Amino acid sequence: MFKKFENAIFTGIQSSKQRKIILFATLIAFILSILMIAPTKLVLAKMLPGKNNDTFTIYTTLANGSSIQQTKQVTDCIVSFIQKENKVTDTEVFLGTGSPLDFAGLMKGSQFKNSENVAEIVLNLTKKHNRDEPSYLMVQRMRPLIKSSCESIYPNTIITFVEPPAGPPVLAAVVAEIYGKDANGIRKIASRVSDVFKKTDGLVDVDIMQDNIYDTYEIKVDSTKVVRSLLSMKQLNDVLYLAFEGMQIAFKNSDVYNDQVPIYLSLSEKSKKFTEKDIHAVQMKLSSLKLMNKMGMMIPITELITITPKSSNPMIMSKNLHQMTNVMAETDMVSQVYPLMEARNVILDTFTDEYDIEKVGLFNLHLTEKSTMKTYKLIWDGEMEVTLDTFVELGAAFIAALVLIFLLMVIYYKSYTLSGIILLGSFLSIIGVIVGHFIMDIFSADTFFLTATSLIGFIALIGISSRNSLLLIDFTKSLMANKGMYKAEAIAYATATRAKPIILTAAAIILASTLLAGDAVFGGLGVALIFGTIAAVISSLVIVPVLLYMSNLEIHFHFKEKKAVSIFEP
Repeated sequence: MFKKFENAIFTGIQSSKQRKIILFATLIAFILSILMIAPTKLVLAKMLPGKNNDTFTIYTTLANGSSIQQTKQVTDCIVSFIQKENKVTDTEVFLGTGSPLDFAGLMKGSQFKNSENVAEIVLNLTKKHNRDEPSYLMVQRMRPLIKSSCESIYPNTIITFVEPPAGPPVLAAVVAEIYGKDANGIRKIASRVSDVFKKTDGLVDVDIMQDNIYDTYEIKVDSTKVVRSLLSMKQLNDVLYLAFEGMQIAFKNSDVYNDQVPIYLSLSEKSKKFTEKDIHAVQMKLSSLKLMNKMGMMIPITELITITPKSSNPMIMSKNLHQMTNVMAETDMVSQVYPLMEARNVILDTFTDEYDIEKVGLFNLHLTEKSTMKTYKLIWDGEMEVTLDTFVELGAAFIAALVLIFLLMVIYYKSYTLSGIILLGSFLSIIGVIVGHFIMDIFSADTFFLTATSLIGFIALIGISSRNSLLLIDFTKSLMANKGMYKAEAIAYATATRAKPIILTAAAIILASTLLAGDAVFGGLGVALIFGTIAAVISSLVIVPVLLYMSNLEIHFHFKEKKAVSIFEP
């Protein structure tokens, strides 16, 4: 078999037509593989794919000022859907507070939640080996059902699904940080960016990290009337707090417990509620509360206070001492790169009605409001920023690997031509990496992304491919310099002889990499090694011999013709 292969190589490299066909086919394959990434998007890039977890969390946020009863009503709606899932083993609801911290909760500020309008629902699933549906596909299936049914119960309710990250935890997949000195201007831009996110395909769970401004009522006490009514400020404060919050009023001694048992007094839930959310309802509720003065007379609280409508004071966020807010969105089983690019293009096209927009860096924007000349910054963060940093750093590592290999080969062979052939043969393994991801995407239930681990596999392939080319060049050099074989014969014999160890080594790499190919996170690494190794073998045994024949090896190897010298002689 290897003799036939030797003859085929010998004939192919000497034929000008066949050499052109091989090189042209290689060029076409390389161009097509690059086009698979952009602009055709047949192979999509992403930092890391979804991870199949045994748990995930559902965050519920109602409008500011909502009661705990309203929050419970929304969480009950969510739980009713969860109870229909037979793969959910148990569920726990945390009303008015965050759940015990995990990596995702630590980044999202779950530990700071302490208000009646928030809740977190933690779901535990059966082990991933005992279910066919991975957790990220379960989230994708449940999200539209729960959001369409439960978010509509109260206006401005936001329900988000949060999974433990496969890589570094981030605030969200796509985050738009909006900086400025005017709070109202920041709020206005954040609202418009949020609207863009909601209309962008692939983005879900859109949220703005800011408080809603809502109507409140301020109670101002007339201290003069309190004194003249023979009452005290403490009495007034206590009755207001007792009516709507509840308080300890006394203690009870017990024979069972060493400590005193506090007696807690509060109005019933029905008594606490207002009939309507307006000033008249507040006045009616407070008029039912009366205080007894020192003369034994009952005085309504409304005689002592003034009720004034006002707007709430929203929280002021800052980062690095600069006022800002975040607009966040998750991706629905798609790469965050492409929805971000689409949303950014929409912002550039539609925001020009009110702002002068200047591009800063690769993606960021600088906005100047035309009417007030106030300036704002829109900086992209989240998993997109991590992806960009990772791909840039891995790209730099890849370039450094190529440069180092090239320099080492130049020192070893003292030839730029041979070093370039080795480098080109190694680089062509990228064809196998990209085509391999395209093939896996066809047979996968969800999108098979070109991930950061895929790039790690490609960098590792550079060394493997370089070793294959080194074997051929060194053996060819030995045959020409020591045995006096002509170039075509030496290349063909060296290729056929070294084909067996090259193929066996490649088979070992492929078989070992199959264990990684099925992993959610390191699947890209396994696929890159499998298909990249196949491409590297083809490149070493077909393309490198052609390039060697087209170079002037006689000068590089100091060739001197010898007659009737057997290749088996020492």
